[in-house]
Amino acid sequence: MSRLSTSTGADRSGSRPPQAAMSRARQPPLVTGISPKEGTAWTKVTIRGENLGTGPADLIGLSICGHNCLLTAEWMSASKIVCRVGPAKDDKGEIIVTTKSAGLGTSTVSFKLFRQERIGILEQSAVWVDEMNYYDMRTDRNKGISPLSLRPSNPLGIDIDKGKIPQSDMEMTFPGMSGDFTSENFSATWYLMENHSGSSFEHLKSAASNLKKQATKKNEGSLAYVKGGLSTFFEAQDALAAIHQRLESDGTERVEGSMTQRLENILNRASDTADTLFQEVLGRKDKADSTRNALNVLQRFKFLFNLPLNIERNIQKGDYDVVINDYEKAKSLFDNAEVPVFKKVYAEVETRICSLRSLLLEKLLQTPSTLHDQKRYIRYLSDLHAPGDPAWQCIYAQHKWILQLMQNCRDEFISGQRVGVGLLDLEGDSRPLALGRLGHTASLKRGGSLRTPRPSTWRSETPQQVQFVEKLSDVVIGQLPNFWKLWISYVNGSLFSETGEKSGQVEKSKKNARQRQNDFKKMIEEVTNRLVKLIRGALLPTTLPQGELNLYGGWENKTELTGAWLTQIIHTVRSCHDALSAMEIPNDLLQVIQDLLLELRVHCLMVSLLHTTEDVKRLAEKEDWVVDNEGITSLPSQFEQCTVLMLQSLREPLEVKPGEINVLQLDQVQDQVTELSVSIMKVFINCLDQLSTKTDGDIDASHNIAVDLSSPDRFTAVQEGFCPTSEQRLLIILSNCQYLERRTFLNLADHFEKHGFTGTEKITRVSVDAVRELDRKLFEAYIERRADPIAGSLEPGICAGYFDWRDCQTPTGVRNYLKEALVNIITVHAEVFTVSKDLVPRVISKIVESVADEMSRLMQCVSLFSKNGALQARLEICTLRDAIVGYLNSESNQSFNLALDALPQLQSGADTKLLEQLMDKFTSSMQLQLTCFHPSSVQPVKR
Repeated sequence: MSRLSTSTGADRSGSRPPQAAMSRARQPPLVTGISPKEGTAWTKVTIRGENLGTGPADLIGLSICGHNCLLTAEWMSASKIVCRVGPAKDDKGEIIVTTKSAGLGTSTVSFKLFRQERIGILEQSAVWVDEMNYYDMRTDRNKGISPLSLRPSNPLGIDIDKGKIPQSDMEMTFPGMSGDFTSENFSATWYLMENHSGSSFEHLKSAASNLKKQATKKNEGSLAYVKGGLSTFFEAQDALAAIHQRLESDGTERVEGSMTQRLENILNRASDTADTLFQEVLGRKDKADSTRNALNVLQRFKFLFNLPLNIERNIQKGDYDVVINDYEKAKSLFDNAEVPVFKKVYAEVETRICSLRSLLLEKLLQTPSTLHDQKRYIRYLSDLHAPGDPAWQCIYAQHKWILQLMQNCRDEFISGQRVGVGLLDLEGDSRPLALGRLGHTASLKRGGSLRTPRPSTWRSETPQQVQFVEKLSDVVIGQLPNFWKLWISYVNGSLFSETGEKSGQVEKSKKNARQRQNDFKKMIEEVTNRLVKLIRGALLPTTLPQGELNLYGGWENKTELTGAWLTQIIHTVRSCHDALSAMEIPNDLLQVIQDLLLELRVHCLMVSLLHTTEDVKRLAEKEDWVVDNEGITSLPSQFEQCTVLMLQSLREPLEVKPGEINVLQLDQVQDQVTELSVSIMKVFINCLDQLSTKTDGDIDASHNIAVDLSSPDRFTAVQEGFCPTSEQRLLIILSNCQYLERRTFLNLADHFEKHGFTGTEKITRVSVDAVRELDRKLFEAYIERRADPIAGSLEPGICAGYFDWRDCQTPTGVRNYLKEALVNIITVHAEVFTVSKDLVPRVISKIVESVADEMSRLMQCVSLFSKNGALQARLEICTLRDAIVGYLNSESNQSFNLALDALPQLQSGADTKLLEQLMDKFTSSMQLQLTCFHPSSVQPVKR
């Protein structure tokens, strides 16, 4: 500021020239010499000349051969500058100095730049060599470089062509040798195969020539060293010659002895005097130098001294990669250090790293954890050279964790800690299931339809066993895939390197995996066996040994499952098996699940058949006795629907997935299924039998039938307050039996075959035999109830009014007993016709047979007929026979013929004519009543 003010004042007064004029008056820098005048890049040179600047701050530019060397320049004086030559592009060029005060300078000399040759770390050199063009033979990380690890990057002087031969193969081919050319056991063949396997023969010849040149250069020894530093030797020789000349010119050497000896003595005395005078100052200087040296060491090796604290901080932040990189760098530099302070600090680093290993191992074995974290911690521990095999420790810990999760799942349900959460609407949409793949609502709907119809809002709590199997499958499917992927990564070595590096760790991992392959297989087997045993304990406890029931059983007080819930469980287990198969787990390890599925499918089949049997038993309670046009109630249809729905609900359990067995092809299962199917049929037939024996009081008053003969739809007309009689129930059940034999059993046989059931012929045969036996029994009971009263009323009717066949009047018509018998038969006809038109011929024929047989017996018991008695008997027999002629069979025809044969023959044509007249008269008077016996009678209206 003062200089600027002075200058400004001078300008105003005019007493001094301006500052700009002074700058223009100063001469520009001029370089007149440089030593040495030639050299390689980074050669230290001394530049001499004039006006080279007023100070370091005045020097603003320095270029040699066109390269800016200002960063390495050290201003000594206005006539001297020291610097290093940079890697310029030009081989020869001027030395240009630029200053603030004088601007751009010129040069009268030039510098010749040699291309730098590769100088080994043990070779002599007259100039400074930067140790930059070297590489670290380590391949895992870019860590700090130790001076002891520096090696020439390419001793042959040709391009390196790395081969792809594995390290293990090289070690086996050259045992005890090494491809490192600095090793005592160096193998040239190994080195060439590893680094020049793709080089051509010409390139190898060139490499041999380079090696010869290097050998020749080494043989030259110190001569080459002298040549490289020739200028330095010249300068030293000039300095020595000048000193020698000065001593020669003095001449005191000949008079007072050796001048050098005197000079040495003087210097020693001066040194002692200086030490005495400046001892305190020099002491402080030495202390300062020691402190400065210590600070320099701290600054130079601050990486090591700060490393323990940096490790602690990075561990807290979770930057484990940074910790590992710093540790590897410190290990390469200070692992074998002999300096005590270095050893002490490095020991502290090792302590921190040991704690980090323990922390990472604890995190690795902590559960639950993700596969990504597990791989990350394993790599960290491997890079930190942790003892043992962390990957296998993690696999073992995960295996125990999965087993514990599975056992805890069972214990929670057994102890009742888990309540029924999640409801399944049997009549509507199913709740979200654990696996997300269960879609068999239709089967559950069918299960619901087997019971009493429920309102749409009805919901059923999911049984504990079903929830348990779903939760257990979730545990296995959620944990086992990552467990399997961890093992695969362990086998192929990707736990340590996904890019092919760290070949040593990868090979070690593969070797360990091969040794532990059987152990891992046992782990998978233990998991699948535990899964199967837990499910068996919940659903099939009888299949477990007695000693395992306490560990896997305990479900005795839980709800018994129906076929629909078992079907859902089968779907869940199948989904679990498919998920495990998709992970490419060997099939032999999953065979136990296939065996479990087979037993579950068989169990579901048997339970469904048994529950259907119970459902069929309850069908008798649903009989409403309302008949359709064919005389059939809804009971056979309900029975068929119940059985068909049961078969449809078994579609999924009976379906044969890849790798499964058709359960219906197993002999034992075939026999059991056939027996249970026959049992279902017999149970329903037994229900019909029980319904036929019910008393009138057992019939619900709301279930009744009534007939309006004038209504076209008379067969479903219902009259309030009317209940079916026991005889009507017999007829309805007879009609149902005929329908079963004619249609239901045949339809069910088709459904059984469609669903793959064997033994259909036996089921149909036994069912038909049973229903026929019931039909025969019920038919005989009905005939006995209806025919016996009619046949029993004949004899009292004949004898009414003390009638005697031996003494009677001339016939005037059919007597009342016969009309009464016909009316009774008509009543039965109406009763049967009301229920089923198809039963009429069978029932009426049997009743007519009974009546004919009784008439035949009565006629044969008469010892003597008078003329009028014989005519009267013939009139009644013929009239009865002609009235029911449409329902005569061979037995009734024979009975009528026997009855007529027991009568005397008509003696005259007048008797015959009288007989015909009386028969015509009866037919005319009873025409309306007898119409029901004609084939053209009213047919039921079909709807």
